[in-house]
Amino acid sequence: MGSSELHQNDANCVWVDGPIIVGAGPSGLATSACLTQHGVPSLILEKSDYLASLWQLRTYDRLKLHLPKQFCELPLLGFPHNFPKYPNKDQFISYLESYAGHFSIQPRFNQAVQSADYDHILGFWRVKTQDSEYISRWLIAATGENAEPVIPDIPGINKFNGSVVHTSSYKSGSEFKNQRVLVIGCGNSGMEVSLDLCRYNAIPHMVVRNTVHVLPREMFGFSTFGIAMALIKWFPLWLVDKFLLLVANFILGNTDQLGLRRPKTGPIELKNVTGKTPVLDVGALSQIKSGEIKVMEGVKEITGNGAKFMDGQEKEIDSIILATGYKSNVPTWLKGCDFFNKDGMPKTPFPNGWKAEKGLYTVGFTRRGLLGTASDAVKIARDIAQQWRPNNSCSNSHVILLKET
Repeated sequence: MGSSELHQNDANCVWVDGPIIVGAGPSGLATSACLTQHGVPSLILEKSDYLASLWQLRTYDRLKLHLPKQFCELPLLGFPHNFPKYPNKDQFISYLESYAGHFSIQPRFNQAVQSADYDHILGFWRVKTQDSEYISRWLIAATGENAEPVIPDIPGINKFNGSVVHTSSYKSGSEFKNQRVLVIGCGNSGMEVSLDLCRYNAIPHMVVRNTVHVLPREMFGFSTFGIAMALIKWFPLWLVDKFLLLVANFILGNTDQLGLRRPKTGPIELKNVTGKTPVLDVGALSQIKSGEIKVMEGVKEITGNGAKFMDGQEKEIDSIILATGYKSNVPTWLKGCDFFNKDGMPKTPFPNGWKAEKGLYTVGFTRRGLLGTASDAVKIARDIAQQWRPNNSCSNSHVILLKET
């Protein structure tokens, strides 16, 4: 029952009985499904004409989930049993599509939210798209942490003669065969793109601007993340971090010697405090050790045909790939609300960042991936369901009221 009962007041003003959810990615779908379970209708507004448009349009071909599938399930419906331990991009998208079908979720596509304001006089949210205004008691921001690419300002990049792409536009190393490619960023995307480039005989130069934790994806045949989650139930965080680093050094060796300096804070603590995810190695490290992927210090400036680095080196480069991550876009459309900081993240830290005031909720901003999304969605649906029951008979009087405004 994903598309809620709607009351059309005039050509472009729509009263929504249940919550308005902005974004039809995993966060929006999970919340809609949980609301459905409580008998609460909802309406998802999605700017593109796809479910999970970031996954469909902005991910590279060889992407797989970094965590085992049991840590990436949405509430109420797991992955098919025949899916591998680490589903690939297409499998994950098909899971989301069947999830939407299972719960009869039908987003309104091509509805880019331009502004969402709280009307203090009426006590409703007014959500404007390019052609309609939607009105509801509740608003759920589900656009997530990765709505827009981060494009850093690098000196001289406008002079560069080759191509410059963000990883959101990168599909495969086949487009960069035999090229010298500067990959700026060494997170999971930077590492995997560099590895992918090696498969097409390109020569990746990966820029490591900051410290980074690299952990093996698996330890002793088990998911590193799974081991960490199990240990945290029994041991203090610092001890779990110590154990992870001990085993990582045993399996991977000393990454500092490869130019990948570890932060002083342990990997799980750093993730909790800053949201910075450790890199789970899927093969890039062995290519760094063999010299196939060249690790470079920070870029000083880009020239017409290459780059100058902080350590004085200069290299000729054919293409640049920005593996510089993503950011929230909430500040561009949510108006008059100080619940989010300037980076578009809730000011209230996890696990309490899911609920603001005046019927505003957020899902998918926990910096804890799909596990955090699932946890938020369940809490939000339960909270709204408690308000819904006493108030679900008064929508018609609101419609009349709105016609007059």
